Amino acid sequence: MTTTSARLRELLAAPQAARAAGAHDGLTARLVEEAGYDVVWASSFETSASRALPDMSLLTMTDYLQAAAWMVQSTSLPVLADCDTGFGNRLNIAYTVQRYEAAGVAGICLEDKVFPKKNSFLAVGQTLEDPAEFAARIRVAKEAQRDPEFVIVARVEALIAGTGMEDALTRAHLYADAGADAILIHSKSQEPHEIKEFLEHWQRRTPVVVVPTTYFRWKTEEASRAGASLVIYANQGLRAAVQAVRDVLLEIRLTGDSASSEDVIAPVKEIFRLTDVDTWNALES
Repeated sequence: MTTTSARLRELLAAPQAARAAGAHDGLTARLVEEAGYDVVWASSFETSASRALPDMSLLTMTDYLQAAAWMVQSTSLPVLADCDTGFGNRLNIAYTVQRYEAAGVAGICLEDKVFPKKNSFLAVGQTLEDPAEFAARIRVAKEAQRDPEFVIVARVEALIAGTGMEDALTRAHLYADAGADAILIHSKSQEPHEIKEFLEHWQRRTPVVVVPTTYFRWKTEEASRAGASLVIYANQGLRAAVQAVRDVLLEIRLTGDSASSEDVIAPVKEIFRLTDVDTWNALES
């Protein structure tokens, strides 16, 4: 039986880019699968926001791990978990790998910023870790894994921090040398030119993951042709839910009933279906 880690590796090695979407719990992971994506991205941004907290390293590894574990139990897709900076030093990273692997997560992503990190799209607080130290942490992560298929993604934040393309490439090569299975190159540019330049210089040394949050007009097919192996739509689901919930609740309060909203919200029977009510009821029969 193929494990989800092996499946994630197959997707990263495929000639066409795979698609991932962000989730923060079991239900959103199931919706990602039903929408036809290949991978669930266990988003630290979404998980923090679902608790009404900013993406600023406020939650613990246990909080994020619990959310990822619910996703694993709710979908057959590989779950790639956003683990921020690894929740501490090298020992914490080793423990993180072991706990996430034991929970059935297919792989984790670690970013090369200093703890406590701040979300990449905030204007302040983007302090990069020393590249040699982060490479050492990647080596520790690889040594800590027990399943050889488990995937370690090294996330390069040089373009986010404004240290330039040369630094981004230097860091990425160093992390690949340390054993990273894939590189996530991040950018907050409104256009994909930085990502394209990185991919032109990288030449598929390892698979490359991209996250087109700000350069959102770049189609998956274009990213694939440029050399990306995985495209993550990291937070669009949460943002859509926030807008939809706000609109419906406001409409109900203004009209005094929910009649005008019933055509735009999921029926209760759909929630029963998504939560496998019939399967659970059958256990009692």
